[in-house]
Amino acid sequence: MIFTKPFRIVFLMCVGLLAPIQSAAAQAVAPIKDNSFLIEEAYNQEAGVVQHISTFNRPASGSGWAFSFTQEWPLRGMRHQFSYTVPVMDAGSPGLGDIALNYRYQLKGVDGGRVAVAPRVSLIVPSGDAAKGVGAGGPGVQTSLPVSVELDPRVTMHANAGFTHTPNAKEASGNTAATTAFGAGGSLIWLTSATFNVMLETTWASTEFVSGSGATARAESFVIAPGVRTAFNLSSGMQVVPGLAYVFGVGPSSGSNSLFLYFSVEHSFRR
Repeated sequence: MIFTKPFRIVFLMCVGLLAPIQSAAAQAVAPIKDNSFLIEEAYNQEAGVVQHISTFNRPASGSGWAFSFTQEWPLRGMRHQFSYTVPVMDAGSPGLGDIALNYRYQLKGVDGGRVAVAPRVSLIVPSGDAAKGVGAGGPGVQTSLPVSVELDPRVTMHANAGFTHTPNAKEASGNTAATTAFGAGGSLIWLTSATFNVMLETTWASTEFVSGSGATARAESFVIAPGVRTAFNLSSGMQVVPGLAYVFGVGPSSGSNSLFLYFSVEHSFRR
């Protein structure tokens, strides 16, 4: 029933705005910054701080689901960051997807400021099984350009654009071809307090897939995702951020709605 009433879900997410959870202590802490769901925010990890991110996406109809785990590590400072993403999904039968090894360079924003830019390049490892629909069938490379702009002390905008190229993608029957996917998106984050944010994200993708030996076809998707996130700052310095969103398919994705759950733990690894 929860999936058949998406607007009720959005309403319940926003009820938190009415909760009297703000305090002087909450206002004194640094605001949540790098915890978006579908969009990359252009803030690398600070020196000595590691982040563990888990996401879960469950369609409103059907039995499929997708889970991912990402770990982000600064390389001696904020300028350079390494991360990896391990996906597990069910596209008829559950299985490990293609692992991504990511490098991000903090081009702008190391010293603060209203604008941050952090281009990323990723190597896609073909660890998934293309025959089960949980992998591309070959190695690939992905690039993305995340840009973040503080419009106001309480409102931040984020934008992404990038592509993925797989020279030898494979379909379930074994046919191969080169494929290229393009994607873009943006978000607005409203900091109702330092520890509670209301979010609106949108993404567009044009994905090429193998349709025969040396042949490809293309499909587009477009989604809008309102959501909320909150932070719990522990006395140890650890920050825990849960969040949720309801993803609405629009246009070519009309009808493909889903519930998205987010959970992040960020802490120091220095002793």
